[in-house]
Amino acid sequence: MVKVGIVGGAGYAGGELLRILLHHPWAEIAFVHSRSQAGKPITSVHSDLFGETDLQFTDSISTDADLLFLSMGHGESQKILAELDLSPQVKIIDLSQDFRLSRPGNDFVYGLPEAFKEEIKEADKIANPGCFATAIQLALLPVAANGLLNQEVHVSAITGSTGAGQSLSSTIHYTWRNNNVSVYKPFVHQHLAEIKQTLQRLNHQWQKDIYFVPMRGSFTRGILVAVQTKITAPLDDLFALYQDFYQQHPFVFVVDFNPDVKQVVNTNKALLHLVKEGEQLLIISVIDNLIKGAAGQAVQNMNLMFGFEETLGLQLKPVAF
Repeated sequence: MVKVGIVGGAGYAGGELLRILLHHPWAEIAFVHSRSQAGKPITSVHSDLFGETDLQFTDSISTDADLLFLSMGHGESQKILAELDLSPQVKIIDLSQDFRLSRPGNDFVYGLPEAFKEEIKEADKIANPGCFATAIQLALLPVAANGLLNQEVHVSAITGSTGAGQSLSSTIHYTWRNNNVSVYKPFVHQHLAEIKQTLQRLNHQWQKDIYFVPMRGSFTRGILVAVQTKITAPLDDLFALYQDFYQQHPFVFVVDFNPDVKQVVNTNKALLHLVKEGEQLLIISVIDNLIKGAAGQAVQNMNLMFGFEETLGLQLKPVAF
């Protein structure tokens, strides 16, 4: 059994980690940390787990664990790790953006299994990718890895309200979000840097721009991205390339139909669909922002780090209706 601690367990991603790990055959939850909810039952926050656990939130972080999931706000993981006296044997998976970018002294491996699976298997510290970053990178990995990505990339994407976390703001309230759509952070979204970093690792020659326009959707879960770039290869060849690239990756499916968000909500799946008009390639990519875009991918990384079957605990059914 892997003894697991969750730091920052009261948020949406923390709740999804709990939901998955409570039924993971090789995970034992040692503690669930929350500064704001310490002493309260888990189910007082995550009411969907009623009947699943009697655990309570704690404000202390035990260092007696095999693995720590860090599910705090951005900037908090660095502070916590600086304060803790962790044994080198304790593995870490961080769900924030604190360690995603390469820099001197950063010993975290970027945890995108479809690109860096072998590195993840040997890693002790993982920086889990962002949700938009996951969907966009999955759309582009095959062409980047095969030297076919040579032009600038344009991305339009929409996400559910859970992507903004639980802290209230004017754009989170139901009265604003319901029956509404809006653009935010056009061309400057924080996930751009990690996307470019991965694509340039796979194709050193590619130095073009990504023009990313994210949108807030009037729904709670899921991401749909539409990625466009110019590629001369025929559609049939590209479809075969994508299918071959993802053949060894159990959660990514290249489909011949136009996918929708409901097909992936509550799962760790990504569905990709290719459309071509002249030299313009469109890749549609859909994921659940809280599962494949956060907690599910984190558990997928845990499975790889500890030598488990990659799909263990993640065979989840989509909501569909």
